[in-house]
Amino acid sequence: MEKIEKKNNKSKSLTEENRGGQDEKEIEEMFNAGLHFGHRHSKTHPKMTPFIYGMRNNVDIIDLLKTKEYLEKALDYLKEKKKEKPLILFVGTKVSAKKLVKELAEELKMPYVVERWLGGTLTNFEVISKRVQYLKEMEEKKKKGEFEKYPKKERLKINQELEKIEKKMGGLKLLTRLPDLLFVVDVRKEALAIKEARRKGIPIVGICDTDGDPSLVDYPIPANDDAISSLKYILEKVKEALKECNR
Repeated sequence: MEKIEKKNNKSKSLTEENRGGQDEKEIEEMFNAGLHFGHRHSKTHPKMTPFIYGMRNNVDIIDLLKTKEYLEKALDYLKEKKKEKPLILFVGTKVSAKKLVKELAEELKMPYVVERWLGGTLTNFEVISKRVQYLKEMEEKKKKGEFEKYPKKERLKINQELEKIEKKMGGLKLLTRLPDLLFVVDVRKEALAIKEARRKGIPIVGICDTDGDPSLVDYPIPANDDAISSLKYILEKVKEALKECNR
């Protein structure tokens, strides 16, 4: 196990303080998935300090014992919440998260946002829902062949419009009402989504790297929010917690 410069300047193994069977196995899995890698120390958010174990090459190293503790809190909350058959909106617009978030949401039959967050998605829901409804109606008409009567140039224009709207709002087709919960992959990047959710009183679970503010979400998960391996590990745990959750 690699050596880390701990905050008290003593060099210790990242898992030296954790020698408890199953706990050690889980910590090892998180370590191998890279959940412990934070950002450069100069970008550290003050409120993430309690979650930082030390530094390596001027990069913050997240305390995986804290990651395990807070991930379990978040998962326990999701397991309890799933009894209510909640509508969960998943948000992950960064490149490394898009595919993973979309696949997870579709498997759980939940709405998602993997392109730019549209301002007002939650705070101006009525307007957004009308646009989504328009998309559904147009896609239904296309499926029925109702656009075949139009000239080729007009059909091309309609298809281009549909593709544009689908890219922006396709993941919101299942958002038939305000969500019961918001899950964000990056607390810092998805600041607007979090702001809207907080205004509407919607609980938030979010992955928070060392450059984010964990106080902005109800259930922060201190972990690397950039590496695909880290995101895969966390989202797989989320899927397991919600696999029986169908609206």
